[in-house]
Amino acid sequence: MSTTESNQKILVTGGTGFIGAYLLHYLLQQGYSDIRAIKRPGSPMDLVSTIADRIEWVEADVCDVADLALAMKGVKKVYHSAAVVSFNDADARRMQQVNVEGTANVVNLALDEGVEKLLHVSSIAALGSPKDSNTISEATKWEPGHRGTNYGLTKHLAEMEVWRGRAEGLPVAVVNPANVLGSGFWRGRTSTGKLFHTIWQGLKFYPPGSTGWVDVRDVVRFMVKLMESDIEGERYILSAENRTFKWLFDRIAAALDVPAPSIRANAFLREMAWRAAWLQSKLTGTPPLITKETARSSATTKLYDNSKSLSAFDGFQYTPIERTIDEMAEQFLKAAKKGFEPMLLSFQ
Repeated sequence: MSTTESNQKILVTGGTGFIGAYLLHYLLQQGYSDIRAIKRPGSPMDLVSTIADRIEWVEADVCDVADLALAMKGVKKVYHSAAVVSFNDADARRMQQVNVEGTANVVNLALDEGVEKLLHVSSIAALGSPKDSNTISEATKWEPGHRGTNYGLTKHLAEMEVWRGRAEGLPVAVVNPANVLGSGFWRGRTSTGKLFHTIWQGLKFYPPGSTGWVDVRDVVRFMVKLMESDIEGERYILSAENRTFKWLFDRIAAALDVPAPSIRANAFLREMAWRAAWLQSKLTGTPPLITKETARSSATTKLYDNSKSLSAFDGFQYTPIERTIDEMAEQFLKAAKKGFEPMLLSFQ
């Protein structure tokens, strides 16, 4: 990073979220000093409390063009990580607003402001699904009628807004992280931290599928390298390893020293589980632990090709997932003695 880069004003959307919080910590660690971040009124600051006074905070919503325009003033680089992550049908409209319309607003204002580069945080959920293979790469096309999740659809449409922005002259780059592992909030949120809590409580079932997994620190390291580079107009799958849910659950249970889930959730059990979770959510007013989308997608086998990301930068390597699990488990067990306070993995 050059001195010029470190002094350029950077905007991070979703700064109090999971990836956004880790990104802010890493940017400061790397010497960036002029960082502005967007947060909504009432956003929890737990993950950024130790660095909050070093960030210029702007209360805005990506769906509010007027406030967003003020936040974008004078900005040269934008990391767009704000998004709603949900696999609950009830959140479909909100995801359309934030993930798609909000991204369109960010793109439009970046064009107006003459932003030098926009890095968009997408997802593997936004990638297509080939009919004749389980392996998915950046080149896998999203086919009309693709049967994915509402979240995946909105992230795909958000990417279309980003590529539209590029066609209109905005330099862009896109990352598609796999399922992101990292300490953070341990309960009540859509995160892998909640998975640790659920297994620690005695989860009995495991789904039969497999998918990609990646350490959150690797995601933000790659993002910063990508932003600092001359690369634009490219997308990158960020996935360290393809692992079955059984393997992952077993490793987490071992690290927490609790029994591993031992019952394979067949189709009947999966269908019963999401219906029971739906009913419980209606009775308690809390988000369901399992939804129809997660129950069905967890039964599929998807393999993500990370070769493009590994060849992008000299020396970039992924953290072994087992190491990430061990570090998270150590923090989780400490947090369990302190009311499950949020924690962050340290950058080494």
